[in-house]
Amino acid sequence: MRAAEIHACGLPPRVAADREAPVPGTGAALVEVLAAPITPLDLLCATGQSYFGRPATPYVPGVQGVGTRGGRLVWFPTSAGMAAGDGSMAEVVAVPEEDLVELPEGADPVAVAALGLSAVAAYMALTWRGEFAAGERVVVLGAGGGVGQAAVQLARTLGARRVVAAARSATGRERAERAGADAVVPLDTDDVAELAARFTDAADGPVDLVLDPLFGVPAAAAARALRPYGRLVNLGGSAGETSPIDSGTLRSKSLRILGYTNNELSREQRAMAIAQIAERAAAGTLSVAHETVPLEEAAEAWERQRKGDTEGRIVLRP
Repeated sequence: MRAAEIHACGLPPRVAADREAPVPGTGAALVEVLAAPITPLDLLCATGQSYFGRPATPYVPGVQGVGTRGGRLVWFPTSAGMAAGDGSMAEVVAVPEEDLVELPEGADPVAVAALGLSAVAAYMALTWRGEFAAGERVVVLGAGGGVGQAAVQLARTLGARRVVAAARSATGRERAERAGADAVVPLDTDDVAELAARFTDAADGPVDLVLDPLFGVPAAAAARALRPYGRLVNLGGSAGETSPIDSGTLRSKSLRILGYTNNELSREQRAMAIAQIAERAAAGTLSVAHETVPLEEAAEAWERQRKGDTEGRIVLRP
């Protein structure tokens, strides 16, 4: 079968035409892959510098995908790059049967793959960890990324009073606008007080909930814009591993700073979230910017995704 293979950490994958097809073990199923996204987690694991350790090479990357199993359209996760085993960037993959999530009729494999675990993070950080309630004001940091675009749309459809998006690049701000944000704030300054004022003004008042995949200065500013007992849910640190959130802001408002990772979800929680996302995608109310590339161009696509030189999330089609 054809598959993309990582032969050395830090280098893009090479496509092999003669890789041996997997043989499923007990409790595993063979899935014919239709769509495999190149995700930040794939890129991180392949550097050999992730907290999962250095993966054994060669291996097939791809921590998630969409395919068919017995005529059914399914989403599936893998542990590629995090543990022994191969991932979704191949024509066929072996996946534990219990990890398969059946998708609704009419779902677009590429659209669901592009959303995938990024949209799971947005949905669960909003609803489960952030305890979102209809009528609340929400700030979404990093709103031009996959998590951010999904969070903006989900907050709106779940009944937010006002959704404020924030992004550094002009392209990111354009994506946030297309996602339906009520206002978009540029992250073009490291002045915490200035950014906090922008968030409050754009939200027409104090904010109830912040979704934060950035941390750093943006998180500190968003914390200042929160109302008393407001919540900030952190999903990442792409703007900095530390943040100048001051003690006075935390204590004076009795704020809650909450961490979130998809790795803490149960299999049932993940399946429920994927089902919700797929239903919204099929209904046309949830999508993220993406482009489709044939598997044969995996190396070039990998490098473009790593550099951010893309139309959004790249999805490989075997």
